[in-house]
Amino acid sequence: MIAAAITDVGKVREINEDNYCIDENQVGLYMVADGMGGHKSGEVASSIAINIIKEHITHYLTEEFQEQSVKGVIFEAFNRANKEIYNRSKEDFDCEGMGTTVTMVLIIDKRVYIGHIGDSRAYLLREEVLQQITEDHSLVAELVRNGSITEREAMRHPQKNIITRSLGTDENLKVDIFSMDLNKGDILILCTDGLTNFVDKEELKKAVLEEDDCFESCSNLVSLANQRGGYDNITVLIVKDQPTFTEGR
Repeated sequence: MIAAAITDVGKVREINEDNYCIDENQVGLYMVADGMGGHKSGEVASSIAINIIKEHITHYLTEEFQEQSVKGVIFEAFNRANKEIYNRSKEDFDCEGMGTTVTMVLIIDKRVYIGHIGDSRAYLLREEVLQQITEDHSLVAELVRNGSITEREAMRHPQKNIITRSLGTDENLKVDIFSMDLNKGDILILCTDGLTNFVDKEELKKAVLEEDDCFESCSNLVSLANQRGGYDNITVLIVKDQPTFTEGR
């Protein structure tokens, strides 16, 4: 696999509350997270989530696990992170109300496992067709699904930042976990809404296909979001099914 990622504070925010992970030591583990909450607590939430999920999965998973066992480990990892963030928000006044999105891809033996909560996204680019494979847990996504607004209208909707599920804001965790086959030449793209609120699917697809280098694609996408205002933190992570990894911060 070839993977690259960039996270950028954007042009308006003072603190980058996004986070990401690339870990290819035992299995292929890739994550993005978008924290929320005042007084730097969003940064705390996304960091807790990334670190706990990474630690749990790399500790418990090997390539010998059966599919249901893998999904169980993913749930346990998200649940541990959820409890830690929730408890911290109750115990520390500065962290009150904090939470985070998490979108995770785990690749084991040509099988892709996805864990997802919030409105960060995972896309699959297969044979030049781009498909969003996660479902946004947000108010505007529900409006799109019931036909009230279009996807383009959702990008400019005044309530586009209201999410309906996140990690750490509720004791009871509801996380999407599913799996799919990885085909030769597949490209997976993980990103936070600092990208998808300003860059549409066709532009995303074009940026990935135009460059052979994953890092250049990430850089071009971040630049495009910043050119359009950079109103939020921006994180993009690209994974290609090829035999090195580059990151930028």
